[in-house]
Amino acid sequence: MRKSMLIICAAMLLGGASIPVSANSDLMAQFGGRDGLQKIVDEAVDRWVNDPRIGHHFANARLPYLKAQLGEQFCELLGGGCKYAGADMKSSHAGRNLTNADFNFLAEDLQIVMAQHGVPFSAQNKLVAKLAPMQRDIVTK
Repeated sequence: MRKSMLIICAAMLLGGASIPVSANSDLMAQFGGRDGLQKIVDEAVDRWVNDPRIGHHFANARLPYLKAQLGEQFCELLGGGCKYAGADMKSSHAGRNLTNADFNFLAEDLQIVMAQHGVPFSAQNKLVAKLAPMQRDIVTK
């Protein structure tokens, strides 16, 4: 089983168990600070758009807006002092007919980008553990 799938499975088994992250931790630094995190988000979104398995879900997406919102959301999840003010996951994904496979492909692509940016495996796990519980609201099919 690929390393990315092991991370996803472990995070799901943990049920998104709370991982304490303080705003003054070095977790954001492991993602390259806000600028580094935004580069990761930008490249992940570009990868999703071009992934033949899931790209069709982004056909009508406002990509600059999506990238900015995800950057803020990930920053908040990592304790980087940001405040995500976007829509909740359930309403923003309603009617999109996303499957568990779609969610897993998205997570796999994100982990590839994080690894390419040298984000330590333990830091990747912390973000994935924060994202995993969102699957309940994102997957609609």
